[in-house]
Amino acid sequence: MTVQTATNAEAGPIRPEDERLGLAANLAYGMQHILTMYGGIVAVPLIVGQAAGLSPADIGLLITASLFAGGVATILQTIGLPFFGCQLPLVQGVSFAGVATMIAISGNGGIQAIFGAVIASSLLGLLITPVFSRITRFFPPLVAGIVITTIGLTLMPVAGTWAMGGDRNAADFGSPANILLAGVTLAIVLLLSKVGNAAISRLSILLALVIGTAIAYATGMTDFSQVGQGPVFALPQIFHFGYPTFGVAATISMFIVILVTLVETSADIFAVGEIVETKVDGRRLGDGLRADMLSSMLAPVVGSFTQSAFAQNVGLVAVTGVKSRYVVATGGLILVALGLFPVMGRIVAAIPSPVLGGAGIVLFGTVAASGIRTLSKVDYANNMNLIIVATSIGFGTIPIVLPAFYHQFPAWVETIFHSGISSSALMAITLNLLFNHFTAGNSDQPSVFGAAAERTIRYTDIAQLEDGDYFMDGRLYDANGNEVPLIRPASH
Repeated sequence: MTVQTATNAEAGPIRPEDERLGLAANLAYGMQHILTMYGGIVAVPLIVGQAAGLSPADIGLLITASLFAGGVATILQTIGLPFFGCQLPLVQGVSFAGVATMIAISGNGGIQAIFGAVIASSLLGLLITPVFSRITRFFPPLVAGIVITTIGLTLMPVAGTWAMGGDRNAADFGSPANILLAGVTLAIVLLLSKVGNAAISRLSILLALVIGTAIAYATGMTDFSQVGQGPVFALPQIFHFGYPTFGVAATISMFIVILVTLVETSADIFAVGEIVETKVDGRRLGDGLRADMLSSMLAPVVGSFTQSAFAQNVGLVAVTGVKSRYVVATGGLILVALGLFPVMGRIVAAIPSPVLGGAGIVLFGTVAASGIRTLSKVDYANNMNLIIVATSIGFGTIPIVLPAFYHQFPAWVETIFHSGISSSALMAITLNLLFNHFTAGNSDQPSVFGAAAERTIRYTDIAQLEDGDYFMDGRLYDANGNEVPLIRPASH
């Protein structure tokens, strides 16, 4: 799609993102954005709601609240207010980054503690946005890749639990029927991803959820009896789940997630700016981050969580070439409308856990794969980046494989480090500062980990070479062809 850039004497050049396509196109393309991110935006309240022990009806309210909050956040980001909103085609929604941390917090204070931590940490994030762009160098792809990879790894046990049935106390938990249903759903995702139709491939997760649920219904493995219990239309309820409670440890833990969210949103803003071919300066970046934090701070009021840009929708902008922010703003309106119908949330809450598990393997695995892709761009030559990645991911996986690892520690320690995401983020930031910024005392020789990664030569050895020296058949010769004796290392 070609964007015609016109110039108005009074208004100045028209930016590509300001193109108006008309109501029909806005609705069509806006709905495509929503279908692309729908599976992701409903997954977080499903995970957190189940972990917090909420009823299916309350989980439905969490889902509709997340839809509503995501729609408001999207409109704020795309249309903007003074000092809030980057006015770029960015879809906002509940961030995956905080899932494991919120589950850990819910174990010590319930859903109210989660909301309190989100509000307090988002307020801190809002306060630091003016200076955040100046410290983004402390959050390079090395740190971001570690954290994103750990997010995916942290969520995989959730997918496995779903595949087994979701309820560990149920008689059929881990039954072959549940796991078979999860496997069928996974196979449907892979099959739909392979077909030649690009639209079907992009909607493979959503379509697999629908088909998997239909199979479950036909085999008597799901129950929609509670879908009709409750209003079809309802305005968001203020503090329906109770007033938030605030704790220092929970706030610190969520603040780490907020830092990750700020890094991800910054990357998405710069990425979509390049795709749209428009200017993104410090002011515009700050406006986008402030919109993120304000939306996250207000979301718990209606029963939702931290908000951030959806990276998959940034990719959709690149694929379709539709750069108009009004298209995404229309998608935000669609999200708001969906959030006003609690029946939609109850339908989603009725999706069988094994179906969610089958789709979750791909969905959460994609998050980990995105982190690995980010880490592939990191330079590992003659530095300590490899050991930073190894230590940080290893440290972050400890609470994943051994959830009881910190049970004997004080509650505030367990709250912070029980989340693999918080653990890996703290370790990655600390080690990155220690080895890549505070370089005083660093050895000029690589550690055994760095040396094992690739072939290296000491700088002192290179300094002994002269112009014209060359190697042939394992021997060193000077420019005149005379062999230079090599001193063999002493045997041990």
